[in-house]
Amino acid sequence: MPLTRRTFLAGALLGGSALFQRNTAASAGPKVEGWTPAYLKLEREGRLVQRVSQARAILEHCQLCPRRCGVNRLSGARGFCRAPAPAVVFAAHPHFGEEMPLVGDHGSGTIFFSHCNLRCVFCQNWPISHEGRGTPASDEQVADMMLDLQRAGCHNINLVTPTHVMPSILGATRIAVAKGLRIPLVYNTSGYERLEMLRILDGIVDIYLPDIKYMDARQAAKYSAGAADYPEVATQAVLEMHRQVGQLQLDRRGIARRGLMIRHLVMPNRVAGTEQLARWVAGALPKATYLNIMAQYRVEYQAYEHPEIARGITREEFLEAMEWARWHGLTNIDPHAARLRDFYRRRRE
Repeated sequence: MPLTRRTFLAGALLGGSALFQRNTAASAGPKVEGWTPAYLKLEREGRLVQRVSQARAILEHCQLCPRRCGVNRLSGARGFCRAPAPAVVFAAHPHFGEEMPLVGDHGSGTIFFSHCNLRCVFCQNWPISHEGRGTPASDEQVADMMLDLQRAGCHNINLVTPTHVMPSILGATRIAVAKGLRIPLVYNTSGYERLEMLRILDGIVDIYLPDIKYMDARQAAKYSAGAADYPEVATQAVLEMHRQVGQLQLDRRGIARRGLMIRHLVMPNRVAGTEQLARWVAGALPKATYLNIMAQYRVEYQAYEHPEIARGITREEFLEAMEWARWHGLTNIDPHAARLRDFYRRRRE
């Protein structure tokens, strides 16, 4: 099954699995040739340096995410995310468990940032996101990680949990561009993003990879540290992401170059609101929007304390979620999710 920040700790050993053989037929999109990374154009126009300065100034009264703590992170204060001003990085390496258009033959170049602005009780990556395990890294060091991943042949730079370190990412990107960075930037986010911050990223990010975790404010508040505004915030953020980069575009090899890829984790007892999610995507975005409906929920961290989510999902819950996507006319479902659906159908029969 796809490995994301949720399954990094448990799934890193699966990198060579046959489950990840490339087959992008189900995710076919417009083929793009003569592609140039968005950030390179912005740098050539002299506007990337302005975005870096704009983003860094926000840290003096941090408003990077919808929590809007207002602390001065440049002076050492820490807000809800508990992150210092410099980025903290847990790991940086080629990753072979992401969506197939990101992985290709040589992997997605993931940089796992520590801390998180959402902090879900069921987080499967809690030592990194909640406890902040990792090593502080300057912009120059993050830039070197980007370049090392490019030299390793990775198809993109996959920025995992980037929201609270966005100024560091922009600073690192500008340094790396001057040294030859030329592969897409993937903004791999929980979806809990302010529109004002996303607009700073316009023309810098090539591929947005947001979660839409819940469609019900009560569930969001209960399981994501009081973030009752999550459904409204995340759906509006995804609309802005789509405005910036549009539908997923692939090159001739089936590798993602630009566009929006949505993730949605199926949860027990319909906690995630998958039917409402499918209906919203079908009504608000093109029905060919790339959607990964994920079956990988497992009981982690503090989920044991909440009976409603204190078990894994059933086969029928996953099949129900996939049927809702079909019912609402969504046509670009992640290939792995589609294969898992077909496998479960055969088992049921």
